[in-house]
Amino acid sequence: MKILGNIIWVLFGGFFMALGYVFSGLLLMITIIGIPFGWQILKLAGLCIWPFGRDSRVKEQSTGCLSTGMNVLWFLIGGIWIAVGHAIWGLIFCITIIGIPFGKQHFKLASIALTPFGREIVSVD
Repeated sequence: MKILGNIIWVLFGGFFMALGYVFSGLLLMITIIGIPFGWQILKLAGLCIWPFGRDSRVKEQSTGCLSTGMNVLWFLIGGIWIAVGHAIWGLIFCITIIGIPFGKQHFKLASIALTPFGREIVSVD
């Protein structure tokens, strides 16, 4: 079921969303200051291209206040807008019963987009 969900996700917009994330991440990596933010965008791109069967969790060996500071800066600069976009798409997909699994994936991406630092993407079996 995860494979079918991922294939449908990719065909109906997931590929273009991930492509946008990759493009944004590469643009951020042009500057030295933007490299950590670019890596987080690329992490989101990897999850966005194949979201079913994958989730994020907080790393046990997180960097503490550095991770918190970067999350605050991320939230203020652009994370809120990415999360709002995913939340809106999640609401739109949840209007129909068929779209609920896709809406849940958008809500998952929205929560990760708010605070991506100190998280890792894991497979869910």
